[in-house]
Amino acid sequence: MVPADLLPPRFSQWFAARGWSPRAHQLAMVEKAKAGRDALLIAPTGGGKTLAGFLPSLIELHERPPRNTPAGIHTLYISPLKALAVDVERNLMTPIREMGLSIIAESRTGDTGESRKARQRIRPPDILLTTPEQLALFCAWEGAREYFADLSCVIVDEAHAMWPSKRGDLLALDIARLQLFAPRMRRVGLSATVDDPDLVRRWLGRNPPPVGEVARSAGGGTVSAVRTPEHSPPPIATRSPPPQGEVPFSVDLVLGSGGAQPVVEVLVSGGRVPWAGHTAQHAMAEVYEIIAASRTALVFVNTRFQAEFAFQELWKLNDEGLPIALHHGSLSAEQRRKVEAAMARGELRAVVCTSTLDMGIDWGDVDLVIQLAAPKGASRMVQRIGRANHRLDEPSRALFVPASRFEMLECRAAADSILEGHLDGEPARVGALDVLAQHVMGCACSEPFKLLDLYDEVRTAGPYADLSWEDFETVVDFVSTGGYALKTYDRFRRIVEDQDGLWKARNAQVIQRHRMNVGAIVSPAVVNVRIGGGRRPMGGRKIGEAEEGYFEQLTPGDTFVFAGQVWRFNSLVGADAYVSPAPAKDPKMPSWGGSKFPLSTYLAGRVRKMMHDEAEWTALPPDVQEWMAYQKARSIIPDEDEMLLETFPRGKRFHMVIYPFEGRLAHTTLAMLLTRRLDRLGVGPLGFVCNDYALNIWSLKPMDDLDLPDLFDQDMLGDDLEDWLNESFLMKRAFKACALVGGLIERRYPGEEKSGRQVTFSTDLIYDVLRKHQPDHLLLRCARSDAATGQLDVARLGDLLARIRGRIRHAALDKVSPFAVPIMLEIGRERAPGDAASDMILAEAEEDLIAEALS
Repeated sequence: MVPADLLPPRFSQWFAARGWSPRAHQLAMVEKAKAGRDALLIAPTGGGKTLAGFLPSLIELHERPPRNTPAGIHTLYISPLKALAVDVERNLMTPIREMGLSIIAESRTGDTGESRKARQRIRPPDILLTTPEQLALFCAWEGAREYFADLSCVIVDEAHAMWPSKRGDLLALDIARLQLFAPRMRRVGLSATVDDPDLVRRWLGRNPPPVGEVARSAGGGTVSAVRTPEHSPPPIATRSPPPQGEVPFSVDLVLGSGGAQPVVEVLVSGGRVPWAGHTAQHAMAEVYEIIAASRTALVFVNTRFQAEFAFQELWKLNDEGLPIALHHGSLSAEQRRKVEAAMARGELRAVVCTSTLDMGIDWGDVDLVIQLAAPKGASRMVQRIGRANHRLDEPSRALFVPASRFEMLECRAAADSILEGHLDGEPARVGALDVLAQHVMGCACSEPFKLLDLYDEVRTAGPYADLSWEDFETVVDFVSTGGYALKTYDRFRRIVEDQDGLWKARNAQVIQRHRMNVGAIVSPAVVNVRIGGGRRPMGGRKIGEAEEGYFEQLTPGDTFVFAGQVWRFNSLVGADAYVSPAPAKDPKMPSWGGSKFPLSTYLAGRVRKMMHDEAEWTALPPDVQEWMAYQKARSIIPDEDEMLLETFPRGKRFHMVIYPFEGRLAHTTLAMLLTRRLDRLGVGPLGFVCNDYALNIWSLKPMDDLDLPDLFDQDMLGDDLEDWLNESFLMKRAFKACALVGGLIERRYPGEEKSGRQVTFSTDLIYDVLRKHQPDHLLLRCARSDAATGQLDVARLGDLLARIRGRIRHAALDKVSPFAVPIMLEIGRERAPGDAASDMILAEAEEDLIAEALS
């Protein structure tokens, strides 16, 4: 038991005045702090998790003796979202104000004014709430060591969203740097949704580097000559995750008690579920009525396009004039803040939003969370459901609105997983080397460093605990020369070694450029969307940002939906897209903004199990049960560890439909590799289409008699994958992202900003040079690894090929099956421009396909 007298009288009285009792996990966090222990708190939303993280700091600051000199930052709070940092600042002021504590807490994000930032550097607050990117800027500041010398605690909120990414790698490196500046600093992690706490503890913890390794035999730490580039490219996986369970944890685990079980329902609109689709347009009238009957609802979607579409559909139905708002990452910061402020005041009935509102923001008036279309992951939905009520002892309400029959299976599987408390897991990862290159540059901007000292410091960060000296050497060589093939170009010399063996930034201009480009988030190139027209538009009010590639597909006069309105596209000038209102026009609706979440491995497994186990069909609507029964009669429903493959003719084409249920990324990679093999076999594949559940390849010749074990052999992940990567635009896209993170190419310069097209041109040129002259260059290695894990999902594809070895069920059919109808309709949607005529054609095609499948 944790003693309740851990709290000073003023704090105990504050809890009592509010009618609260401190929760066990809140007292446990105070106890851990008094013992100087790092801690990871996992507690459900609404359980006072954020207060538990701050409570030890508030107590320490309250009891801190007066000082003759101004104190520095005591507690640094790191949030993944700007809005969350600002929201937590507002909420934190409540106990500070009500207890009359002499504590200053302020936020600092990319939206913070320059005057406030300048003041914070001179007179730091006691508690600073910020983001990983702002911390990276701090660590690249020449006064960082002195600024953080008094730091006592760093709190990482929503740790589950940070650690399994390059952003988490950079944050871990920066926390290791803070520990160097403030050795007594405690580390605290907070999260509501973690499947494997040990992975987060390893990421957050202090990892003492082994002593006496090869690194120590490297003399004075001079970077050795890089290998000549005659070698072939390294394999896709260049580094392996560290062995599990061998390093003792430096982070204690604190678990909060569970709250009320959420109420999760799945909507069956009008008693029917569409065969295909992804917008849930069929259910919008019922969704509107449900919003009208609620106090406040958050309507979550998975992409920005879906957000714009759903907002438009709800406004068409909004005869009652309900205050409904839109919130996604491409809207201007001003507009997002207005929506957040209106929600905080209780003025809105609903907000249509993307992942920008997934985490942390506390709006007690929200009584319902609606998920339009499939959730893609149980953990993500637990996080979103936590936005409703935000009180531990009251159940949160959630409504899933599936857009198709396969999505109905996924929604049902997700609802069951949430009620059983099962979450999606993340695989172990190692730190990315392009991120390490950025960190090395940032350290050089802050103060000169010795190579061996920085190597030892870096390995105290969890993701880099197993970093080899050779890789570290290669990273430093890259930052200092650009690498073997680029060392003759002076612009790539960013750090230099002085006569004392200290490495430092080359000059002030290099430092300024680095600080303007810190961060590990590489978003698609965006342009400002401004109101204006004509050949030479001037100025124009900014209404948001959107992907540059989107506007490159449009011609002047085209209409589109953005920020909840219809606009006419006028011109693209530099980094600005000029538009004008077109409220009377029917917009084109091309997909834009944000990528779809992949279907989680865990949910995919549950969907396969639900399909196979007929006892679970009873939880499905009657028309979906009928669809499954028709599939069983016309074709095959595979066992949960099998994969179904169907072949059938239609028109002048022959189709192969495969049902791995492994997500769009893995399916796209599989389709790419299969079409290469089919082409070599003389089948003549014409094309393919994928969704999260299946893929369809069509050809000129039948595919009934193919040797399936050979076709799906795991060796396709060898030479086939390497050859395709070398030909694919995906590698160039991955290389561009790594070049931006690693600092080889900067998007922002003093007084100017490169457009996405300029950056792409620059990185494509360098990519071609390196492929020819140094195929084992650091950034090419990083790009292969990123393409394999992010854009291609090779690891998941490898697991699939291993799982289905000897377990492929082939159904040679004479016509389309019920399961194949949705993926067949994807072909038409990929080609249709989105106007009314094409919608009618698609509707007729759907009727024909359904009739054929059921005949």
